[in-house]
Amino acid sequence: MEILDSYITSSPCEQNAINIFKNEWASRLPDRFAELEAGQIPLFKDIRINWCVNNLGGITDKTILELGPLEAGHTYMLEKMGAASILSIEANTRAYLKCLIIKEILELNRAKFICGDFVKYLQNCSTKFDVCIASGVLYHMTNPVELLSLISQVTDKIFIWTHYYDRDILEANPHKIAKKFPSSISAEHNGFKHTLYRYEYLTALADAGFCGGSQAFSYWMSRADILAAIEYLGFNDIKINFEQLDHPNGPSFAVLAIRN
Repeated sequence: MEILDSYITSSPCEQNAINIFKNEWASRLPDRFAELEAGQIPLFKDIRINWCVNNLGGITDKTILELGPLEAGHTYMLEKMGAASILSIEANTRAYLKCLIIKEILELNRAKFICGDFVKYLQNCSTKFDVCIASGVLYHMTNPVELLSLISQVTDKIFIWTHYYDRDILEANPHKIAKKFPSSISAEHNGFKHTLYRYEYLTALADAGFCGGSQAFSYWMSRADILAAIEYLGFNDIKINFEQLDHPNGPSFAVLAIRN
């Protein structure tokens, strides 16, 4: 009888679709949809995206590449702000399906979601985009500089929000997350030398709402190395905001980088 548990026997409604992933949602839905029971984080009204778009002078009629849309909160904002098209790539199949649910409920018509590894997509991409939005993905990579390099081949404007490695800050973190960093290695990608700090997801992998990378670990970079890598790739107009040293998951900041 287990297959029958997959059927809805109540009247059709938007909450039924949300409940397919009940207790897995991170985001609180916007505006008139806010009464729907999902998550609590206001990603559909994210001031980081407002800051990014304002500093770009708007995105009306621009083409956007979005990496790791999670639950389509930023996608929704970008469409509302006038983007001509948004191509969003999501590797987490549960997150991908949540994006499709949001696309239907919020009636997004200029966003296309594709399911797969955005690194693999970028390795074979000949399309150019006006802007790339890469929020919450860099610290989930096993080769973060490769990702930055690949992004730089398809756009001259990048928005990044990411955590970064700082030993002193992490050791002072009350959530004891420093224990998740067992080692570091020296690395080089396309001539750029840097240090990578291994991060273990540990028990987070048992969470159905897990939204990390596709491996059991990732590599973080220091703040200085992230900025140096961006400059190495030719981006010469760099703005920084939303520096948060006391973020519970580790220090973080936002970067808008433009190559003139």
